[in-house]
Amino acid sequence: MKLEERITRRRSARTEQGLIVDRDHLSPVVHRPEPIGRGPVLEQLLDALESVFDGELPPPVSVVGPAGSGTSAIVTALFDALNDQLSETSRTIGTTTRAGSTGPVTWFVYVDGRRVESAFAFYQTVLSVLSPDPVPQSGVGTDELCERLCDRLDRPHHRAVIGIDHHDEPESLAVDQIHELLEPVTDSVSTMAVGQTVPDGWDETHPSVSVPAYRHHELVDVMTDRVSTGLAAGVLDHASVRSVATWADGNAHDALAALFGAGVLATADGSDRIESHHLETARNSVPTNGVHLDRVLSLSETRQQVLADLVAVESANRPIREVAAEIASRSSLTAGTVKRFLYELADRGIIERVPLPANGSGRRPSAVVPRFPTIVFQALGPTANDD
Repeated sequence: MKLEERITRRRSARTEQGLIVDRDHLSPVVHRPEPIGRGPVLEQLLDALESVFDGELPPPVSVVGPAGSGTSAIVTALFDALNDQLSETSRTIGTTTRAGSTGPVTWFVYVDGRRVESAFAFYQTVLSVLSPDPVPQSGVGTDELCERLCDRLDRPHHRAVIGIDHHDEPESLAVDQIHELLEPVTDSVSTMAVGQTVPDGWDETHPSVSVPAYRHHELVDVMTDRVSTGLAAGVLDHASVRSVATWADGNAHDALAALFGAGVLATADGSDRIESHHLETARNSVPTNGVHLDRVLSLSETRQQVLADLVAVESANRPIREVAAEIASRSSLTAGTVKRFLYELADRGIIERVPLPANGSGRRPSAVVPRFPTIVFQALGPTANDD
């Protein structure tokens, strides 16, 4: 953010109510357009994509980093910048084609595996970047969308680099599935696999760029930038920022979730500052090695509502059957449906089953506890507007 923008935001914060001035700037699920402290990684990625500047396709590449290291933010920022430079003619493709232009066009398509779970949705996402015409949301089949993609890339000098983010999460399309879907246009596309692990079967012929966890001072810089634009001036001291960075141990998602949660708690208390007890409670709401909040927010609205009710009913020491019955009483779902959802979400790792003390000779009961930042989920999830 430019210095002028920082000054303007601070001036406006003086006239706005509340500690949280801009939720997006503080949110752990929103990426900034310019990743902080990731210059060397961006240079490595540009090296891996070097051939696109000569109008050629680069080899497939993987981008690998631990949770909270900013892999998604890096790739989305890079693709946006490359599209501005290399797919500019797509905005006027009709006139340039009629004029006989043969200049190379390379599109960079970011596919969020958390929200693209089918072949139809995958083709829709790719065509939304490549096609100058609106992409149908319904009324056509998957095969027709595939044909449109083939037609779009079956032209001289038309190519695409497709990044598949979160490919290694349970709900996502795997990289080998993506390659099957792209087989009809395999000579015109290359892939970038983004996640915490290298795709199965990839070897030394596939370049890999490692994204390390944030070092302490880098994470402090990230948090300071977010705090300066997301919170009102003077509500959080720099020592607290450094303390949260130490606690988060290189994980930007957890650090931002703690800051956001502390801001929510301080606002609810009517406080004019974020105090240490707000930070402590917010940190306790962020599980160690937990699930990224965006995975939760990408679930269906019904499942999100079940999770919101789960947080509200204090489920930690109660059997699943009992918790499911109470959640059902708060909604139009049956207890059986809620119980099935809870088991499904536990299988996905969104929540965790915890054994309870045995109460007889029968099967040992279990409770479920969230594996995601609960305070921030309550602020951003399905009940946020109601609250």
